[in-house]
Amino acid sequence: MKLGQLTGGGQDIAVTGFAIDHRKVAPGTVFGAFRGTRVDGEDYIADAIRGGAIAVVARPEAVVEGAVHIADDEPRAAFARLAARFFAPFPPTTVAVTGTNGKTSVVEMTRQLWRMAGHHAASIGTLGVTTADERVTTGLTTPDIVTFLSNVAGLAREGVTHLAFEASSHGLTQYRTEGLRIAAAAFTNLSRDHLDYHGDMAAYLTAKMRLFSEVLSPDGIAVVWADDPQADRVIDLARERGNRLVTVGERGATLRLVGRDPTLLGQGLVIEAEGETHHVNLPLIGAYQAANALVAAGLVIATGAPVGPTLQAIARLQPVRGRLERAAIARSGAPVYVDYAHTPDALEAAIAALKPHAGGRLIVVFGAGGDRDAGKREPMGQVAAAQADRVIVTDDNPRSEDAAAIRRMVMLGAPDATEIGDRRTAIAAAVRGADAQDIVLIAGKGHEQGQIVGDLVLPFDDVAVARECAG
Repeated sequence: MKLGQLTGGGQDIAVTGFAIDHRKVAPGTVFGAFRGTRVDGEDYIADAIRGGAIAVVARPEAVVEGAVHIADDEPRAAFARLAARFFAPFPPTTVAVTGTNGKTSVVEMTRQLWRMAGHHAASIGTLGVTTADERVTTGLTTPDIVTFLSNVAGLAREGVTHLAFEASSHGLTQYRTEGLRIAAAAFTNLSRDHLDYHGDMAAYLTAKMRLFSEVLSPDGIAVVWADDPQADRVIDLARERGNRLVTVGERGATLRLVGRDPTLLGQGLVIEAEGETHHVNLPLIGAYQAANALVAAGLVIATGAPVGPTLQAIARLQPVRGRLERAAIARSGAPVYVDYAHTPDALEAAIAALKPHAGGRLIVVFGAGGDRDAGKREPMGQVAAAQADRVIVTDDNPRSEDAAAIRRMVMLGAPDATEIGDRRTAIAAAVRGADAQDIVLIAGKGHEQGQIVGDLVLPFDDVAVARECAG
């Protein structure tokens, strides 16, 4: 492909690829030079050109000598547009999901529902790239734009026709989810998270709303969990743009949840849709799992599936890795669950999901990550102290921070909690100390396979450790 075909200009120069890391530049590469919070890509323009870059996407004031300067006040957006033209085509039906909690579950449930309907479907998010027969871990909720678009194009070449992906606030702010036609976009909820990056809740919400104000196709459909306090913001925005709406939840107009009956291993849902009442047995416990399933169903319906069969397919949904996953049964008979909950609201939701099933105590093991929003640590402790019967505060990816200092901040909200810094020891104490009627919740890491300490990623899997301790 020629550069002029991408830019609309007359440059008869062959393009071989795109890169945002100068070390990955090869002859014929288009290089994106972006100013970040830690690294300024403009500092590496000369290195990229020496490596073979034939064009550089950067701010108008950047110095580019020896290559075509594609100048734009928002170089990330311009780079994404060009990269999308280079990597296309993509799966014809693509949907995106944003919100603080539930994104991973919703995209994976959407993939499952599409697969049950006979489509070749995939999802991209925190769990990686997931299809019916393989999973490739990317390590980020929203990977960089080059990785993202090349992965999506690869899925299309493999025959994937339906794709659901997570749109994180970071990814939306940094234009890492551009270039695809988004047929439907979903909003799950909004609560405190990532304020270390966004600064305040207003900026965080603005980042999320960009999915609906700019990324969603003009003729696309907005799918909204109507019971969230911020749902009206999304609904108003969709109406302003002329997008169709699919609303779900107790306040939903499309899929109205009128009843929820918890059972031993799941819950019975009563849903009103299209003037009919549907009774569905969801094989997952917890109110928020019902919310995730209904948002996923809303996306599938928004992309052309009939309502009745889609709702009945909910009964065949499989658990999502690290999302209220039953990891083990302790020797006493107590079930041990692992969940990714790492915000106050998510922790409260996970506890609320499990508490009705506990004949005895609900024992919670959790911590808080380092180099992340420190303001949520004490509220997480408060949630655990108020809702759980026994609380163990431990380490959870301390990164460059002092782990003991993080634990102290958490325990300001849970002063009577037990403090056990070593996560393996903490899990063992919870699992081995649980009685037959108790339930153990290990929160914070979910599907993650490592514990980040300083610059090291030490192998650690909450599910595997729980099973070892239960054995």
